[in-house]
Amino acid sequence: MTNELRDDGGSAFPNNPHSLIYQSDGMTLRDYFAAKAMAAMLPQLLEEQSNPKAYKSAWAEMLANGSYVFADAMLKARAQ
Repeated sequence: MTNELRDDGGSAFPNNPHSLIYQSDGMTLRDYFAAKAMAAMLPQLLEEQSNPKAYKSAWAEMLANGSYVFADAMLKARAQ
């Protein structure tokens, strides 16, 4: 993955500036979209694995990267 700057969509759960309780900005909207994409893809991918307990880091990395591809597409569609 490149280190280029990209629109992350801002905070997924923005603070209320008038709140008296401190809150963190938390994850970005891009992270939130990626997590949702991963949650949608994971059950199907686990079902397709002959042995889901045989965890492979390369497989997990592909899933994570693919989730951000979907998240970037969602941000692009949202901006249109």
